[in-house]
Amino acid sequence: MGRVEGKVAFITGAARGQGRSHAIRLAEEGADIIAVDICRQIDTVPFPMSTPEDLQQTVKDVEALDRRIVAVEADVRDYNALKAAVDEGVSQLGRLDIVSANAGIASAGMPTEDLSEEAWDDMIGTNLTGVWHTVKAAIPHLKAGGNGGSIILTSSVAGLQGLANISSYVAAKHGVVGLMRTLALELAADMIRVNSIHPTTVGTPMVLNESTFRLFRPDLEHPTAEDASVAFRTLNALPLDWVEARDISNALLFLASDEARYVTGVTLPVDAGALVK
Repeated sequence: MGRVEGKVAFITGAARGQGRSHAIRLAEEGADIIAVDICRQIDTVPFPMSTPEDLQQTVKDVEALDRRIVAVEADVRDYNALKAAVDEGVSQLGRLDIVSANAGIASAGMPTEDLSEEAWDDMIGTNLTGVWHTVKAAIPHLKAGGNGGSIILTSSVAGLQGLANISSYVAAKHGVVGLMRTLALELAADMIRVNSIHPTTVGTPMVLNESTFRLFRPDLEHPTAEDASVAFRTLNALPLDWVEARDISNALLFLASDEARYVTGVTLPVDAGALVK
């Protein structure tokens, strides 16, 4: 049997990147999936976001593993849409055991005084309020199951340290840690564990784009991944430019599984040593 055999996982931001990787990794270990993604562009996000076709690829990848999946296009900033999605998923799949509040955006790098109110609101709305909406919609189903559960909130190394020129992202990711610690206390009596995961740069579309390259190489007008690679590597203690999405998924699988049945309230870095530099 797989490490999460017979369980159901609710994953936001599941159309591509870390979210798709999480869906595949959990499905490989026996879980059925409720997959949610916005599948459209947010104006203040400086790189192309996911599409309906991306979400359908996640569906194909999970079904190829002989697991069930319910996929819904919904914006995590819209609580009612998100609740309807998870309610429908539980109705079809019968239960809920694992929550991966993974959906997130990045913004263009700039000093705080130059950041627009719209960009701030989109960031906090997606990366913090969206996480709250995800757990708010999921908790009643976890409690109703009576089997405990595992909630994993995706933060960042930026949730545990300051980084210049991305103040809204850093603020949101720090907020996720406070929410995680509070939920770990509130839900402990129901044996629902709550932890956060803290990646360094990950080789996904949210990182591998010109906007992010320019954050690390502001001296170049159109920097490439190769241009930014040396700067990326300075973040990490291990000699890596970035980690892969599956590295994060493996850590998430551990937190979701019974191997971590007494692990709660933990900030787990998958950061190639970035936080010890």
